[in-house]
Amino acid sequence: MISPEPPSGRPAADWNPDRLPPDVRGGRPTLWSNPRHRTAKTALDRLTLGHREVRDAGSRWARFGPLLSRLFPETAPAGGRIDSRLIHLPAAFQRKLLGSGRNPVLVKADHDLPVTGCIKARGGVYEVLSHAEELALAAGLVEPDGDYARLANDEARRLFGGHSIVVGSTGNLGFSVGVIARALGFKAEVHMSSDAKSWKKDRLRALAVKVVEHEGDYTTAVAAARAAAARDAKAYFIDDENSLRLFLGYAVAAADLARQLAADDIPVDADHPLILYLPCGVGGAPGGITLGLKLIFGDAAVCLMVEPVRSPCMLVQLAAGPARSVSVYDAGLDNRTDADGLAVAAASMLVARMIGELVDGCITVEDRSLYEWASHAWHEAGLRLEPSAAAGFAAAAVLADAAKAGARSPVIEAASKPGATHLIWTTGGQLLPQQEFDRVLAQARAPVDATP
Repeated sequence: MISPEPPSGRPAADWNPDRLPPDVRGGRPTLWSNPRHRTAKTALDRLTLGHREVRDAGSRWARFGPLLSRLFPETAPAGGRIDSRLIHLPAAFQRKLLGSGRNPVLVKADHDLPVTGCIKARGGVYEVLSHAEELALAAGLVEPDGDYARLANDEARRLFGGHSIVVGSTGNLGFSVGVIARALGFKAEVHMSSDAKSWKKDRLRALAVKVVEHEGDYTTAVAAARAAAARDAKAYFIDDENSLRLFLGYAVAAADLARQLAADDIPVDADHPLILYLPCGVGGAPGGITLGLKLIFGDAAVCLMVEPVRSPCMLVQLAAGPARSVSVYDAGLDNRTDADGLAVAAASMLVARMIGELVDGCITVEDRSLYEWASHAWHEAGLRLEPSAAAGFAAAAVLADAAKAGARSPVIEAASKPGATHLIWTTGGQLLPQQEFDRVLAQARAPVDATP
């Protein structure tokens, strides 16, 4: 679904990690402008995935609205739509983030997304629904434009119960997949990496999801899930590294945001750029959102991937080019971070090639700042975030500091325009157990050397 030839860039075989900025290699917060960035029109014209595919994904979401309303009554008032609030931060909080209150700061509150309380519902739920649709159509349980609420009946559950869904995850994707899979009647198996939180594993087990733990990192868990699914003819593997369905499920979020911005009379154009801070793990969620936003707003959407200083897999991959996969280990970094949702050593090559010329830049942030901004978000805006979901706040502060220090780049120029709007996309946390959330707040108060 991408161009026959990968986007232009330096082949990874010729890449020397020493060419990365010293702050990246040294694990220090950095604002990095993507040298491969092109205008939205130029980059989008190279792709065979565009408006039509994203519209089709939106139509599929709409078809499943009646079913989701039935399975998850909390979504019924919105017709089964899984979307989050657009929040305007208080002026004092905006000044704390950016150093002035001149530019508004919004929050796309996917940390409070219905059904799963995390952004992964947009991709994980969408892909399970897509697979369920395939099975139901093949079995004659529904017509293409029929009543999909029927897929909650006993006949559909018997059909789905003969199949399983398998995925590798650090936590939130696995939970999202497990919730919708079990609600429909599928068996579900989630392979989890060593950095996944225990409470996320416990939450899955409470849904009767089979949890398989691995000593290795995220990549190890995905590989094990792929191998397990390959051994079962009735298993469907959700590939977080290579799934176009996940990617398209996330891309539809851009249209949801566009509607909210229009309803709030917030313009997005050359004089009013939208500066987006998108937490990035393997890349599917922020990558899909980036594609969707560039299709709608073009260059007025300035898309920044936010990653931990020791796990900047997308930055490293974009810097290396699209020829082959590289990892943070190749750059001398150890992929150690308490932001479990962002603890990924190697970016999705599908995503990196798809959005390699669309991403405006990357910002890396320290773990300590994630706790501090999670605390600020709670005490000053009532937002309950897990550390990885606070990454966008930390990134906005890094960008503001770079601008104050006199750094110059297209990103800083756009972010400094009087008409710019800053938007932080939060990703998870509303369903954090109270004990875990208390730990997040405690870490924000702890001495610097006590932070993981």
